[in-house]
Amino acid sequence: MLTAQAMVLFALATLVMVVTPGPNMMYCVSRTLCQGRTAGLVSLAGVQLGLVVHICAAGAGLTALLLAVPLAFNAIKLMGAAYLLYLAWQAVKPGGSSMFQTRAMPVDTPATLFRMGLVTNLLNPKVAMFYLSIFPQFLHPEQGAVWLQSLQLGVVQIAVSASVNSLIICGAAGITHFFERSPGWVMAQRYVMGSVLAGLALRIATANGK
Repeated sequence: MLTAQAMVLFALATLVMVVTPGPNMMYCVSRTLCQGRTAGLVSLAGVQLGLVVHICAAGAGLTALLLAVPLAFNAIKLMGAAYLLYLAWQAVKPGGSSMFQTRAMPVDTPATLFRMGLVTNLLNPKVAMFYLSIFPQFLHPEQGAVWLQSLQLGVVQIAVSASVNSLIICGAAGITHFFERSPGWVMAQRYVMGSVLAGLALRIATANGK
């Protein structure tokens, strides 16, 4: 079983990833602004199902990897830190994007919205890299079954992702309008996010190996 400290740290990492600009957030917000909150929430349901698929795949694959090649943790750890630093740079670089950068979209049926949310998540490189490079940092074979720890982390991630994304979708119109009128807040959000990502990268890079 994972410690409370590990769960809290993972929840923080998940929160940072959720509010970092990426295909999932931009798709859900775009759907909300073009077609309403219900469309955004249906799209989010598809995204959450995609997380379940990623969690199951990661739990099975990482269990085999960490048990067969324990030294692989160090390589995965450094890759995770490097990826977080990349995201930090993407947030603060000139011309970087905000999580409320949207695009026009056609009106679709609920089934299409759900399916597109699922596909968007399954093909999202940010989610794939999260499970490949960051997820393993919180798995400790010596503390019990890795698949069970993966399940615990998965529940935390889905809870954080669903809660935060639902709140953002419900307030998307107002938040987007606020950011459009307040470019200073957009810049501040990007720099805060970049700093948090860099801090997590440092924390992961200096973590003790298993």
